[in-house]
Amino acid sequence: MNAYVWTKSAHLLFVMAWVAAAFYLPRVLVNLAEAGDEPAVRARLLLMGRRLYRFGHVMFGFAALLGLVLWLHFGVAGGWLHAKLALVALLLAHYIVGGRWLKGLDKGRALPSAKTLRIFNEVPVFLLLGVIWLVLAKPF
Repeated sequence: MNAYVWTKSAHLLFVMAWVAAAFYLPRVLVNLAEAGDEPAVRARLLLMGRRLYRFGHVMFGFAALLGLVLWLHFGVAGGWLHAKLALVALLLAHYIVGGRWLKGLDKGRALPSAKTLRIFNEVPVFLLLGVIWLVLAKPF
């Protein structure tokens, strides 16, 4: 039981770190869209965004690895897990889209409007709410 608790605790730590990056990356994109023609501000935001995106990928990798250990070694399972993983996949896809928009700036592509990015910024909240509910309620 002790190994299970430590594994789950580490999994939750890495999940929280990744979700923090998933919450903040869209905000960096909003700030980039609103930065205008200020090169110093844009350069700093681009650097922050790149580092945050890389950090998030590393945290997701650790969270996924530990989640796999919880599933395969400790037998965490159930129908709720499939639904949770579907929501996590959507959250990861959202994160990757944000990263592609960030990388597109280096290639001269424009970002979506600030209003679109503000809406995009709210999506992870609802996905995470679904994940949390599924994990706690285990409805099926």
